[in-house]
Amino acid sequence: MSVTKLNGLRLQRMIVAGANELHANKQAVDAMNVFPVPDGDTGTNMSLTMLAAARETEKGDALRVDEVTKRASGGALRGARGNSGVITSQILRGFAKGLEGLEEAGVKELTAAMEQGVKTAYKAVMKPKEGTILTVARACAEAAVAESEKTDDIEVFLKAVLEHAHDVLNQTPDMLPVLKEAGVVDAGGRGLLYILEGALKHINSEEALKVAEPTQQTAKEYAALASVDNESITFGYCTEFFINVKNADDATVQQLKSYLGTIGDSIVCVSDDEIIKIHVHTDHPGLALEKALTIGSLSGLKIDNMREQHNNIIDFTTSEKKTPVEEARAAQPVQEERPKKDIGFVSISAGSGLTAIFHNLGVDEVIEGGQTMNPSTEDILNAVDKINADHIFILPNNKNIILVAEQAAELSEDKKLYVIPTKSVPQGISAMFCYEEGADPEEMAEEMKEAITAVATATVTFAVRETTIGDKEIHEGDILGMLNDSIAVVGKDIAESTKELLAEAVTDESEMISIYYGADVTEEDAEALAAYVEETYPDCEVELQMGGQPLYYYIISVE
Repeated sequence: MSVTKLNGLRLQRMIVAGANELHANKQAVDAMNVFPVPDGDTGTNMSLTMLAAARETEKGDALRVDEVTKRASGGALRGARGNSGVITSQILRGFAKGLEGLEEAGVKELTAAMEQGVKTAYKAVMKPKEGTILTVARACAEAAVAESEKTDDIEVFLKAVLEHAHDVLNQTPDMLPVLKEAGVVDAGGRGLLYILEGALKHINSEEALKVAEPTQQTAKEYAALASVDNESITFGYCTEFFINVKNADDATVQQLKSYLGTIGDSIVCVSDDEIIKIHVHTDHPGLALEKALTIGSLSGLKIDNMREQHNNIIDFTTSEKKTPVEEARAAQPVQEERPKKDIGFVSISAGSGLTAIFHNLGVDEVIEGGQTMNPSTEDILNAVDKINADHIFILPNNKNIILVAEQAAELSEDKKLYVIPTKSVPQGISAMFCYEEGADPEEMAEEMKEAITAVATATVTFAVRETTIGDKEIHEGDILGMLNDSIAVVGKDIAESTKELLAEAVTDESEMISIYYGADVTEEDAEALAAYVEETYPDCEVELQMGGQPLYYYIISVE
């Protein structure tokens, strides 16, 4: 059957199918990471971003294409993880702009939306590189323009777009030498084509699809939750719901957000014309629901008990559960607002030792993640909302989280966010040493950016696959020594490889060497390494601390 127009329902199914296709192939995309390190996660980040977009399209009727893409864009913006996820969210954002005001879309409209998606994504990246997902997205748009003159059959149109895009994807190693060295095509570009392939497969389907469950990520989140003492959870119930309104004006949203701040934290209060999305951690969900009912009707209610290590969804429709009004009447006095600060800090890190270090340096909220699990835009916004300060500094501590942090800064409405482009934990720690109470935020931001340029970061991990990079032949299980963004050492022994890496990292100008040992390194081995460093580099001050980070045996700062 020839399809010449997409309505909202068909497009919604195609978006879900695209997200599910990428989810099914995310490990194949992860394996295309240029460096064979254990945290190659382009596929996982893109998949989680698309699943967030797809889940949003399931909420409410999907009769118009502009409504569907608007929901998908909103879900992707808040759920974006990693650089690839942010770029994907920006493509969807532009695509939604291109379909504004449309009930249905044909080939011409889809072409215009693709072009707008590419323009929006390119604008979001400060220094776009060819040979990346951006190149593949542009190839899709260029092919769309050409094919839109030849056919009005959307299936034929998409097949031609995909064929051309695959040709360009196969050329990406010729555009980026690092891809050719690693023997892979661009991972983000391949992920994008999985999305389109999934959408194409279901263009004629009448089947109602369910969004896939991100099982791998859920397992990681449960593992992180299991390490948290229940007593450290300030508010016990993660409460989420939608308020259906005729007009979500800014004043109403701000008043509601202020109220939620008096009964909980981790607040997300996002309006989208006729709906307000609420997320809040509170001990009294009924108070939040009671307040929301004064604004409009509720839907999509989900309440999770965070003090249990599994989701415990409370169903208020059963007779055994209290109604929102009964819960509100039984509520205790509201929590006091946290003390006001001039400046607050959010840092991304992994490992109990590193978390403690950042807290000791004055960081208010440390988000678990970084090398092994990139946080989403919404994760960062949740952390920001916990801090009672008008000026908040974000330390991504990973080059793959900087765009996510910048997207959070763009979405934050009532607080000024400063993203310090820290690419490693040592850079984040160095930035925090610039903090002075009462300092001007703008001046301090510039000082931090200057300070992190003097930090060299050396990391020691292991190879997850075989490859050749430059003159280095790498086998699965080899020990890898990374100096900033390059593989400097390939070896078989952790201690010897670390010593060799230090010889590359330490210069005559070096004054300070800080060693953070990971979860898989014993204290005895770490102390032996520190003793070697003190003896070998007597002009440098040496500091050893337990970082507790997974996957990376050592993170070393040389200044």
